[in-house]
Amino acid sequence: MSDTKASSIRHREIGIRESEDADEEAVPSSPLPYLKDNLDDRGNRKWQSYLWDTFDKSPEERRFLTKLDAALLTFASLGYFIKYLDQANVNNAFVSGMKEQLGLYGNQLNYMTTAWTVGYVIGQIPSNIILTRVRPSLWIPSMEIIWTILTMLLSKCNTVQQIYALRFLVGLAESTFYPGMQYIIGSWYRKDELAKRSCIFHTSSAIATMFSGYLMAAVYRLNGRGGLAGWQWLFIMDGVISMPIAIAGYFFIPDVPEISKAWYLTEKEIEIAKQRMVLEGREKRKPYTKAKFKKILTSWHIYLLSLLYVCFNNGNAGAAPVFAQFLKDSKSPKYTVAQINVYPTTTNAVQVVSTLIYAWLSDSVLKGRRWPPIMFGGALGIMCYVSLAIWDIPEGWRWACYILAGTGGGLSGLCMAWAHEICNDDNEERAIVVATMNEMAYVLQAWLPLIVWQQIDAPQYRKGFITITFLSALLIVTAAIIRVLHQRQNLKYATFPRETHSKTRMLTGNDRNQRPLSEPQDDETSVEDVGVLEDSLHKGVLN
Repeated sequence: MSDTKASSIRHREIGIRESEDADEEAVPSSPLPYLKDNLDDRGNRKWQSYLWDTFDKSPEERRFLTKLDAALLTFASLGYFIKYLDQANVNNAFVSGMKEQLGLYGNQLNYMTTAWTVGYVIGQIPSNIILTRVRPSLWIPSMEIIWTILTMLLSKCNTVQQIYALRFLVGLAESTFYPGMQYIIGSWYRKDELAKRSCIFHTSSAIATMFSGYLMAAVYRLNGRGGLAGWQWLFIMDGVISMPIAIAGYFFIPDVPEISKAWYLTEKEIEIAKQRMVLEGREKRKPYTKAKFKKILTSWHIYLLSLLYVCFNNGNAGAAPVFAQFLKDSKSPKYTVAQINVYPTTTNAVQVVSTLIYAWLSDSVLKGRRWPPIMFGGALGIMCYVSLAIWDIPEGWRWACYILAGTGGGLSGLCMAWAHEICNDDNEERAIVVATMNEMAYVLQAWLPLIVWQQIDAPQYRKGFITITFLSALLIVTAAIIRVLHQRQNLKYATFPRETHSKTRMLTGNDRNQRPLSEPQDDETSVEDVGVLEDSLHKGVLN
């Protein structure tokens, strides 16, 4: 290996970012030599790391990740669970008595969805911009408490107009959570860890949808208790489940590494987190400027990644309870309320399993490539939705298509992981792009269901199935284009590293504030320490 290449690897391993105009050799402060760039050394990975990535890391890094997963990932999954529980409960309540009690025989369900979507769309980008300036551990839990209270108030609605108003406000409060948590997750995890965490986070939506069906089946037995219908009890129980999770956010969200004060992480572990992001090339928070906004708006990142997510998010039948409507419309056999709520959960079960398979394969066997599972999910979607659009198919195959359609619902985490990696070198771009992806997906969802998922077309929904077949095909094409452009971007970074990396160097140590290298530091590494580190890197990395 040449001296130049060896020097480049050594600098990456100890977390130095070279200044473009630096003439002298930089000396790192408090290097963490046990942080290895696993992504460049996959040939030496332990087989256990294909099951879970921490098995291939040092004891210090493994301990840090265990704590982080236990706090951040658990809270993120529970928070998304309660968010999606609320979304799913509207559909479950509608087919479990709300429709008949409030006389909703037109397209009111579509309008409820649209009211929520408008609020959700309005809040996302402003919320993620706020998250780059304030502590997420304060902002996100506060919004969760607000939407929990609003959800419980749905149980008191007597008119559809009241439901529209509350659904708009619920959507506005909920807009903070998903893009915000994706931004936070992308601020802590590396490429060989990110897809698994993002997908585990996302699977909680499918689990929540499943649980909502079981919850509705159970809560329906309370029908008439306290003068409330079963569907009203559903919203009350939703709030009871959500409130403690929302409050927990104040204690378990770790913010982002450079401002973290998480009580469960030590000073050393926070330094590990900072160095990991240096190794990953992920930028810190910086001020918003006109030049930054121009860079974001003139890049292909925000447009193609948003199109990818639009196709994923709208390229499935989640905008309408298609399986439940099919069961409800059936005359022979006639299904009970419990069956109508429970049987569609099989689709969500398939989504959970396929999502986890996609994530593990992408992070390990596929070596960080995100596009193969995305294309596979799109192809299965085309197969299922073409069949349902035809409609005149064997009954067993119809059930199979409803259930297998869940394989296309688990791509969100992969899309978001891909976005974090593509926008690696600009923290603010990453926050805005992630929010824009989710926002644009819901912009389309705000009006598309009114046209192609009309309640009066149930259960066949021919227009809807044709539309999402087209979107599944566009998902495949967009993923292919992004793959090519990302490869070109990586080639450019490899060819011109000094132009694409940060012009500031990473400083570590007990003092977390950024300091000039010229300032004396008590914890400054000696020349002898650097020599020992270089020897260890030669033995452990370069050989």
